[in-house]
Amino acid sequence: MIRRILCLALLLVLAAASPAAAHNVIAGSDLRVAQTIAGTELTVVIQGTRRVPGPLRVSIVAYQPFAGPALQVEVRSLASGRAASGTVRPGGAVQLRVDRTGPHELTLRAGGEVALIPFRVLVERAAGWEFLIYGGLFLAGTLLIGGLLTGTLSRPSTGRYLVAGAAAAAAVAATIVVLEPQLPARQPDGAAPVEPVSGRPYAVGQVRTVPEQPVAGQEFTVRLDLVDGATGRAVDDLAVHHEALAHLVVTSQDGSSFRHVHPLRTAPGRLETRLRADGPGRYLVYAEFERQDSGGQMVSGAFDVTGRAVTVAAPRQHAPPRLTPAAPTAGRPVSIEVDPAGVVRPWLGMPGHLIVRSLDGGFLGHVHAMGSGVPLRFTFSFPVAGRYLAWAQYAVEDRIVTVPFTVDVS
Repeated sequence: MIRRILCLALLLVLAAASPAAAHNVIAGSDLRVAQTIAGTELTVVIQGTRRVPGPLRVSIVAYQPFAGPALQVEVRSLASGRAASGTVRPGGAVQLRVDRTGPHELTLRAGGEVALIPFRVLVERAAGWEFLIYGGLFLAGTLLIGGLLTGTLSRPSTGRYLVAGAAAAAAVAATIVVLEPQLPARQPDGAAPVEPVSGRPYAVGQVRTVPEQPVAGQEFTVRLDLVDGATGRAVDDLAVHHEALAHLVVTSQDGSSFRHVHPLRTAPGRLETRLRADGPGRYLVYAEFERQDSGGQMVSGAFDVTGRAVTVAAPRQHAPPRLTPAAPTAGRPVSIEVDPAGVVRPWLGMPGHLIVRSLDGGFLGHVHAMGSGVPLRFTFSFPVAGRYLAWAQYAVEDRIVTVPFTVDVS
């Protein structure tokens, strides 16, 4: 009898288990999304929700000075259409109310710029086997008491059956407790349906500028349109990786101009960021992103800027990085150390970033600092011999620091 009960419990556990998604969603955790808006690098933090209807707290972390007016924030349920709005300044927070779980969209407005950030309101729910654990313990206690009382009333045979049932129920609960760490967590309320993954979705990107012909010193928009390579539909399933929907690197051909920004989602499949070019010439664009249930991907493009060079403030001087070995060889790892100009604060989930581009622009690499100590340490393997342009980046209290340097690889 006890064996039958144990087998039944294991069958119920296996039936309750569901396949895990490639991108695990954790209820109660915060979502951080970097945005370059109003010329400033910000991170929007959507804090985890524990109940609905209930409060949803949205805070803004600033990595550069922000002199504009307060940001307009709106959270809208894509299922019910209900919305709540407020204002917040960088460094502050606003508390809004949500009435249900599931897909939502956060609208962030700063001047004439608008970002549409998709997210899900998730609320944790108990796993199916928790009922078996607590139910088994309750049943064991009830049967044990019944067995003791029955034995006291001079019915030993019935009492033995009840005690045996109590032992079986306790064994079932104990078995599930032992197996619980290996069992998949139940999907939280509001999570996307788990669907079988076939292949790895691939996006095709088109880079354009608005206006089509940018002029040095004047603001323009870099626009990236993403469509699915198989269906031709707009790509609207970007996963937040390294605290951003996408990382956009824009450099002049000669490397004298460099920007690492985080474009705004302005429509399904469309990312945009506003820039100013310091001088005329050819500019190269690289966009890193990741789709749900897929790996990382990079698309690239280029545009030309006309006009005359504008006068800009001289960049701050920084100590040059130290390379070990000092004369790198293609295909072998190189250690790169950078002495930070201040106390480093995490940016994009990492203490530091290293972006490397070949001189002709045909290669771009992006790695992160290892550990959190000082100096910042990077490891990079240059693919082939030649000259490379590199930029080490990190955040201190009031700004993002960029350290440019070149590397000759034999």
